[in-house]
Formats: sequence, structure tokens, C-alpha cells
Amino acid sequence: MRHRKKGRKLGRNPNHQRALLRNMASALILTEKPDSLYASSDPRPKVPGRIVTTLEKAKEVKPLVEKCITIARKAQKFIKEARNFVSTAERNTSQWKTWRSSENWKKWNAAIAPAIALRRRAVQLIGDKEAVYVLFDILGPRFEERNGGYTRLLKLAKPRLGDSGVRAILEFVRPDEQRKSSSVSLPKIE
Repeated sequence: MRHRKKGRKLGRNPNHQRALLRNMASALILTEKPDSLYASSDPRPKVPGRIVTTLEKAKEVKPLVEKCITIARKAQKFIKEARNFVSTAERNTSQWKTWRSSENWKKWNAAIAPAIALRRRAVQLIGDKEAVYVLFDILGPRFEERNGGYTRLLKLAKPRLGDSGVRAILEFVRPDEQRKSSSVSLPKIE
């Protein structure tokens, strides 16, 4: 019996399930990676911010991705606060060394500490430092004004060829998209 055991097994043991979900979450996040971070031999995604997988896997990975984006959103407040105290000097120069021993460094350190803790929590959840970089530097600021609902799940009509598995698209919601009001006018009942 599976009383109080939430989630789908996905035909895997628990360690494999966690590894699968982490890899899918980091794969979705890494599709938003800027072109400057790609090596010349790395393939780029056809559509950034989108992966195609089975419906069951997409339903399982969606809460993990949403939780990671929420963590990145919370860190944005601390990152902005820390920017007030940061030094513009290059590392290991005399200006940087004086900033490092000043009161501003202590303020910067106190301001950035919660953001670092949140970043470590995200690394713990998805296990990929490059994905966490994209999460905090690109997706966190993008979804800063949005309260949840960062991803969308679209069911595909055409099943997978090998086993007729139901496929779905898991993608990030674009911030510029707004819900379109229905333009169909209903007849008035008198």
C-alpha cells in the first residue's frame, strides 16, 4: 500500500526518481542560458525555456522548478540591497583591499549572506551550479514581480512513437504575455 506516499514512482527507485527530477529541472533552466555561456560545440535549444517530455514526468518536475524560482525571487531583494555596498574596484587592487577592510564590506557581507544561503539551497535542490547561476541571474529577476505560476504545461496531441506515451511541453511563462480576454460575444438572453 502507498498510504501517504505522494508523487509518482515513474518506474524507478527513489534515488533514480530524485536524479531524474533534478536533471529535468536543470535541463529546463539551462535552456534559458545566454549564448555567451555556450561552448562552440554545444547544441542550443530550438526554443529557449521549453522541454518536451512525458506528461507524468512534467507534472512531477513542475513543482520542483516552481520552488527553485521562488527561492531565486526571494534572493533578489538581498542582492539588490548588497549592490549598495559593493566595490567597483578590480579584485586584489589597493582600492579593493581598502574596501575589504572597510565598514562597507561588513555591510555588503551582511546584506549578501541570505542570498548566498538561498543559492546554496537551490544547489541542494537541483545539484547543478550552472543551472543555479541561470536561475538567480536570469530567471529570478524576470519573475520578480510574478507571484507563482512560472511554468506552463501543454499536452501534445501526438503521442511518443516508441510506446505511445502521452507527451507534454513544460515551458516558462513569458513575463510579457498577458491573458487574452475572450473576444467571443455571447448572445443575450432576454
